[in-house]
Amino acid sequence: MSAITAERADGRAADALPGERDLAPAGLRLVPDRGARLVAGGSVLVGGSPVRVLRLTPAGARQVEAWFAGVPLPDGTVARSLARRLLDAGIAHPDLAAGRPGGAGSVSPAAAPGLARGPARGPARGPARGPAPSDVTVVIPVRDRHAELDRCLAGLRGAGLCGAGLCGAGLCGAGLCDAGLCDVARVIVVDDASADPTAIARIAAAHGAAVIRRPVNGGPGAARNTGLAAADTELVAFLDSDCVPAPGWLAGLLPHFADQAVGAVAPRIVPHRAGSGWLARYEGASSTLDMGARPSVVRPGARVPYVPGAALVVRRAAAGGGFRSGMHVGEDVDFVWRMSAAGWRVRYEPGAVMGHDHRVTFRAWFARRADYGTSAAALEELHPGAVRPLYASWWTAGAWAAALSRRPAVAAALTAAATALLARRLSRVTGEHWPLPAAAPAAAPADAPAAAPATSCASDSGFRPSNAHDNSDAAPLADNSKNRRDVGLSADRAEAWRLAVCLAGGGTIAAGRPLGSALSRTWWPLAIPAALAVPKLRAPLAALILLPPLLDWADRKPPLDPARYVAARLLDDAAYSLGVWQGCVVRRTVRPLLPLIGGKRQPG
Repeated sequence: MSAITAERADGRAADALPGERDLAPAGLRLVPDRGARLVAGGSVLVGGSPVRVLRLTPAGARQVEAWFAGVPLPDGTVARSLARRLLDAGIAHPDLAAGRPGGAGSVSPAAAPGLARGPARGPARGPARGPAPSDVTVVIPVRDRHAELDRCLAGLRGAGLCGAGLCGAGLCGAGLCDAGLCDVARVIVVDDASADPTAIARIAAAHGAAVIRRPVNGGPGAARNTGLAAADTELVAFLDSDCVPAPGWLAGLLPHFADQAVGAVAPRIVPHRAGSGWLARYEGASSTLDMGARPSVVRPGARVPYVPGAALVVRRAAAGGGFRSGMHVGEDVDFVWRMSAAGWRVRYEPGAVMGHDHRVTFRAWFARRADYGTSAAALEELHPGAVRPLYASWWTAGAWAAALSRRPAVAAALTAAATALLARRLSRVTGEHWPLPAAAPAAAPADAPAAAPATSCASDSGFRPSNAHDNSDAAPLADNSKNRRDVGLSADRAEAWRLAVCLAGGGTIAAGRPLGSALSRTWWPLAIPAALAVPKLRAPLAALILLPPLLDWADRKPPLDPARYVAARLLDDAAYSLGVWQGCVVRRTVRPLLPLIGGKRQPG
């Protein structure tokens, strides 16, 4: 649900020298995001969230082609600056598995269609090694959860760096055991005013953990701050007591910190054991703590807009004042957004997995979902524009308003107009003539990248298309119509038009999914009376509300039949919505209930 931004990526030096945080580390290898596409003969790169369309110079195109083929980043400032832009946009991700045959980060043409491949060239220099577990202090806030704390601390003993469970026997084969790198520096349990502090102290002592007792309960954020203040290592790993660490969870996170711009990294959170009930199976497939199987940069507007604080490794220098005092829900979202706004990068790494004891009894599950909803009002006040039920362009909003009013001709006309305007804008980036490309293409230079396949609007493209044709916040483009270079496109390969149809046309259709989610997660107290009062709205509103959970069921393929999955999802949305409305009443605001139409989402 993000606006497309068209930019130039010239590879030219900026007026001011970039700081070290604006440069990707030399030696880093990149892997393209699954949704990235090279089009227009390799001269235009499309991808990220919000969607960006980058025009590359021939030198920049060759660099990107080489990076995505496995060549490490060179020492040059310009190249590292371009790589940082790709990382920040979500077009590329760090390839932490580079050099490992069959590793999770290895690249194949099928993994990112449209990206030219070539032989690995350039220096084989690797990036600086990331920190070791001995540079990590683990902080566990707890209140009364004796069994959960004992299980969490027991899991930490096996969370070695080798990830194969061999460290304890000295068999990891990487020289890590003898170097003492399998153990974290310190484990601090912060007792947040438990009813039985003696039991907490006894459990911690049995596992060699230190205990800091807070006399007054302040919530998880305050307890984490207490542990943060006591830590003296470079990194602090926050773990909730209901987490169940498994061997190797740190191994997938620590390499990210070789990039000095990275302030925090979060693993994927999954149930530590499969449940048999319908709610346990739903949670296993659709927990709000599980941010999915694809890596991402984390910030408002990104594909992964936040990460939970249940398991989060933080660079102490990036933590600032820690978690906001007084916030008992949503404090982790606020924390990572403030870190992102301060210029630090936050990464989500699904290659590292953390087990978690999910709530699977209905009363506890429903109440927790409602609690999450109450944080929307506070977060929207702190980060204006970041917590809205729907983001859409005026074109998308108008088209859907017309469709719901049973005026399909008007909806089609609005979508066609938006597509044509976006095609005109994109033609300035792709270098094509508008409205039609040149009929006789010039021969491509011998060293130009291979032409990419035609742009696809496949469902796994990675585009956030619900208002992808909204150009209200796109960077202004100079009109270079008099000096456009021919990129070797024929009339049947009009990339500007293909992209515009994908983003504007397909995006308007795909907007039904976030619109339906907004209805079920926020607006149902208004939608149900409207459907009762206006009979012709009943069918389209019902279809919109049922569409998102049915599509989710098809995407996730959970071990649950469609009827029960849809019912659980609608209950999930209803609980969250009750919390949103409750928070709005308490804070006397309606902002979390209002869509953001034609505006720019707060960037974090």
